[in-house]
Amino acid sequence: MVHLHGGNVLFIISLRAAGPRKMSIGRLLATLYAVLFLALSLFAGISFLQSYQELRNLRRQAAESQQKLADAEQRLQEQERYLTQLSNDPEFVENVIRKKLGYARPSEVIFRFPE
Repeated sequence: MVHLHGGNVLFIISLRAAGPRKMSIGRLLATLYAVLFLALSLFAGISFLQSYQELRNLRRQAAESQQKLADAEQRLQEQERYLTQLSNDPEFVENVIRKKLGYARPSEVIFRFPE
């Protein structure tokens, strides 16, 4: 709306309640792309969290397996030392036979007490 007032042009803009407008194709596509981007971002975030949790679980399992391996290697070394002593040390063999099998020399008497 245009009003002339003393040689000056006065523009008055009317602010009416806008009724339902038709959305343009460009705006519709922009909104669609935004929604699609948000959905893909959400999917990527969820996938990342699941992968990260799986990675943490695999690292924990690897650490547990490493500990079990270290324990098994230590037991193996102890058993190898024991076997070496059995193979090379007659006094050790005699002590093992006496303790584990309860053997004694003919002149010895073994006393066993209930535990």
